[in-house]
Amino acid sequence: MPEQFEAHSRTFALMTIVSRISGLARDAVLGRIFGGGAIMSAFFFAFLIPNLFRRLFGEGALAAAFLPAYARLQRTDPATAGRLATLALGGLIAALGGVTLFGEGLLWVIWHYAPHQHLAVRLMMIMLPYMPLVCVVAILGAISQVHGRFGPPAAAPIVLNIALIAAAVAFGACDRAAHITAVAVAVLVAGVGQVMWMLWALRPRRWLHLDCGTAGSEMRRVLAQAGPMILGLGVLQLNTFLDGLIASYPVSIGPTIFGRPYPLDEGAMTFVSFAQRLYQFPLGVFGLAVATAIFPALARHAGDDEAFAALLRRGLRLSFFVGLPASCGLVLVGRPLATVIFEGHLFTAADSGRVAFVLMGYASAVWAYSLIHVLTRAFYAKGDSGRPVRVAVAMVGLNLALNVTLIWTPLKEAGLAWSTATCATLQAAVLLWLVRRHTRPLLGGVLVGWLKTAVATGAMVASVLGVQAIAGTPGSWAASLADLLVAVLVGVVIFSVVARALAMEELRWVLGRKNEVTK
Repeated sequence: MPEQFEAHSRTFALMTIVSRISGLARDAVLGRIFGGGAIMSAFFFAFLIPNLFRRLFGEGALAAAFLPAYARLQRTDPATAGRLATLALGGLIAALGGVTLFGEGLLWVIWHYAPHQHLAVRLMMIMLPYMPLVCVVAILGAISQVHGRFGPPAAAPIVLNIALIAAAVAFGACDRAAHITAVAVAVLVAGVGQVMWMLWALRPRRWLHLDCGTAGSEMRRVLAQAGPMILGLGVLQLNTFLDGLIASYPVSIGPTIFGRPYPLDEGAMTFVSFAQRLYQFPLGVFGLAVATAIFPALARHAGDDEAFAALLRRGLRLSFFVGLPASCGLVLVGRPLATVIFEGHLFTAADSGRVAFVLMGYASAVWAYSLIHVLTRAFYAKGDSGRPVRVAVAMVGLNLALNVTLIWTPLKEAGLAWSTATCATLQAAVLLWLVRRHTRPLLGGVLVGWLKTAVATGAMVASVLGVQAIAGTPGSWAASLADLLVAVLVGVVIFSVVARALAMEELRWVLGRKNEVTK
């Protein structure tokens, strides 16, 4: 029987829940203080590049290249594993340090020749050094996971969230430009704090070696796989990055394009960013937790086809078990959720409605995002990076084409979300078809589990719709909170009762009860 990975998944999920809750608190504070207009959009635009690297590297892509090699060496040659860690950290600091210096020079030129965009450029110049810092945190997090410590890397974002909240509250007396600048400085301070946190978490272990000569060949293999892995695992992040670039056009370039009014306004970037935060909550807490925890196990069992297939089946069933009800639930409670989290002070009811409209598109494919993370890691555990990369490149191209088309429709910025969701659904379907080359047969037990999940989700949706029909449309913040709490409670109870009635193994896995793995 393959090893249990749910214990690590639950640890990662628990710490991620705390991290995501602090992230929602951060966004609630920022939204109320700065509103849904140009100031907040300028901040999110400036954070695009550091945030892309955070998502690509901090959420698994860099670890996907480094972790298997480090894990293998840690078992067979710990000294060489330490040398590999030293090379990876040193090379990352040198390479991204150079990229950061180049980027700062380029931004200085833009600052000089585009004075009307001073705020967005200034914020980006402040936050760009966060990019190498967060990537160092990602490598340290991968090292921590190999040593069985999943909590510290999952908790690292809490440092960032606390720093942003503190800056937003402490500098409220400043003018708005200086205020948002202080928040940007807090991002950089938090990056240093995250590195220190991860070093402290690893302090009992001697995992660095200054003599790195014997790890050179291992490092070259890691680098050879890093590019394809970033593309394969990072397609969702690349798509959301493109969403951000298109949504931020009014604050980064101007209100017109090719002599015509641009279809999105200055607040579009804010609404897209806040909607992304909401759908990434269940994805980060559950979907990414499963994928992060299962990847080391898949890598260890890559040579045992039966054990590998059993682990993958289990991961796919567990991801869908959490992802499908999360998708439907977010669609159902999107408006009261946006109201409760963001609405107040400068963030209006109309702003909450726009966030909820965008969220509906992104949320429809949470289940697909979760499956993609597990499936892509399965390919990489088998040493097959070519297939997921080809699929990922095709999806990025399709997403870009849909983006520039749908923003001109009545969907406006919500078109960016529906484009991302459509591409994720296609990507998950194609990867499921291709992964059969490595794990035949795969879907026999998986399809039965998925069907039961669909039945339980259908019962949940019907019950929540019934409750919402009785309650009517909430008119105040307090009514929205009550509507949200009742809908979530009813949905969780009904889904759990039906899952138990169907004797679903996934429910026992989530709760941590021992049982046999379905072959």
